Amino acid sequence: MLQVKNLSFSYKETPVLNNISFSVKPGEHLSIIGESGSGKSTLLKVLYGKYDLNEGNIYRKETEILGPKFNLVVGYDFMKYVAQEFDLMPFTSVAENIGKHLSNFYPEEKQERTKELLEIVELTPFANTKVKLLSGGQKQRVALARALANTPEILLLDEPFSHIDNFKKQSLRRNVFRYLKEKNIACIVATHDKEDVLGFADSMIVLNNKKLLAHDKPESLYRNPKTPLIAAFFEEFSIISNEIVYASRLQVVENSDLEVTVKNSYFKGSYYLIEAVWNNENVYFEHREAINRNTKTCLSVVDKK
Repeated sequence: MLQVKNLSFSYKETPVLNNISFSVKPGEHLSIIGESGSGKSTLLKVLYGKYDLNEGNIYRKETEILGPKFNLVVGYDFMKYVAQEFDLMPFTSVAENIGKHLSNFYPEEKQERTKELLEIVELTPFANTKVKLLSGGQKQRVALARALANTPEILLLDEPFSHIDNFKKQSLRRNVFRYLKEKNIACIVATHDKEDVLGFADSMIVLNNKKLLAHDKPESLYRNPKTPLIAAFFEEFSIISNEIVYASRLQVVENSDLEVTVKNSYFKGSYYLIEAVWNNENVYFEHREAINRNTKTCLSVVDKK
């Protein structure tokens, strides 16, 4: 188990994280969300031991995770960190990068392990390609595979699929997170993408104003968003009578007190997102087809909880 107790950290005189506490069990998937600059990436670096804490402690079982004041070499064998900068060997092949830290005393096992990891990150056809020739998304997948090579207990991922195009992102996300569950590897994922969270995370924390704003299961936070910040992570929403209402919970009806004037219709695939005005405030709702501008229509809130 990883335990974080009353963690506080500042860059010189600038506070970044204040009194953060949480724990992560073996095999658990924890997501960290928050606006840009909220400290998501910094928190991962602190957990990895790249920085010294101002206050608090981080423990893995009985081992305290300490920063560069105490460790000549940053990091611990039981934990791997995949940053947004990949730190790969550009002039060697994908397979050689993945197998860099695997023992050469067991060449057959190394070859099989590398083959398995290539399949997980969907890079088998590129095994012998030099890393310098890869796209940013492919390099990100190499970095993921290399971090998994020695089966760490804890994996820290900073925006792990941000460079990967939509053609590969969905299947890769499923492959990686399924593999981590099968191997009982705990992962802590800093992300701005709800698809990294919904369907995969066991719990999530929300950072805001240097503090931990919320810590709960994704489903609970989705169904009961306490603040607009949390709601905005999941869906378009409106504030109606001081209540946060997702666009998916508003439907067109013949008559109601909620009469809006349509401004724009945005095609979203299986539906249109309609932007309208009510009491001089924007309101967003989903509809099966576009609605002409300046059309007046009535809405009702549907309880989908």
